[in-house]
Amino acid sequence: MTGTEPKKNSEVRQRPTENEADSLRLVQPEFRKEIAASLGLVPRVSQATLGEFRAAMEQWNAPILESVPVERRVILGADHNDITVYVINAKPGTSRPAILHTHGGGFVGGAARFDIRIQQEIAAELDCVSVTVEYRLAPETTWRGSVADNYAALRWLHRNAAEFGADASRIALLGESAGGGHAALLAIEARNRREVPIVLQCLIYPMLDDRTGSSRKVPPGIGTMIWGAASNRFGWGAFLGMPPGGPDVPPAAVPARVINLAGLPPTFIGVGALDLFVEEDLVYAQRLISAGVPTEMHVVLGAPHGFDGFAPDAPITRHFNKLKLDAFRRAFGNSDERLPAPMR
Repeated sequence: MTGTEPKKNSEVRQRPTENEADSLRLVQPEFRKEIAASLGLVPRVSQATLGEFRAAMEQWNAPILESVPVERRVILGADHNDITVYVINAKPGTSRPAILHTHGGGFVGGAARFDIRIQQEIAAELDCVSVTVEYRLAPETTWRGSVADNYAALRWLHRNAAEFGADASRIALLGESAGGGHAALLAIEARNRREVPIVLQCLIYPMLDDRTGSSRKVPPGIGTMIWGAASNRFGWGAFLGMPPGGPDVPPAAVPARVINLAGLPPTFIGVGALDLFVEEDLVYAQRLISAGVPTEMHVVLGAPHGFDGFAPDAPITRHFNKLKLDAFRRAFGNSDERLPAPMR
């Protein structure tokens, strides 16, 4: 699995800030060059730059592999809206595990189609089915709409698993950044509804806490590259439909504000040591462990947000991807080491 590098597009590049340039010295030397080249590729997002930010995300729309089948489906959402999903690596007549994937983009950008290529690579490597969801974005909808879209896709996958050669009892969740926050919310929703069993939630530098960069200060050197506090405040505010960090934020919209984490599926969390989300991800992992949830946590030395996309071929990225895939193999029963069921 090589990951997906962004296309170099000078039209969307912004000049790196002084903080970004200064923080490069903290980046792992083996991919410092790639991270430096990536600074400015993702515009800092606000209401004024939202269109530019969304356009910039097109850089991750990699060519689709011909060797792994992809089928576009449109399903009915809970709000009687149409939801596009992409079914990847279906093999009718088999019984293989499945992944429900939610894409990143700060809750306000990104698209499922941008991640088809990487999901093809993952599905081929694990011999599984992957379904990635085109959920509605903020601020056009708030958290209730996108969470409803993702749960509708999960329930649809569970009910129609046999059609795609998937095993309904072996479904895992995967998401990166805001998609990791969505995967965490989806795991909580699935636990609460008790309709769909989940064998793993794989959260890659997940966006879990609206208080980061709003009511909670960020330490120096953290979150200065790729995705910072100002973008985070805008993303969470759009998602919540209210200013982030305050006492009136509904806990159901924010994984880190959910009090009871018991009964959630085994969890893999990976994040860079320079990522804005590193502290909130560590705290969430600790809380999962305290709640009796089997949890694996990895902090990648000298890595900013999205490091695996910017430097997919770096040795530390390849090691990180191996750890991630091994977590899926254990959860799917394709390894000698299997994760225990969560404690009730």
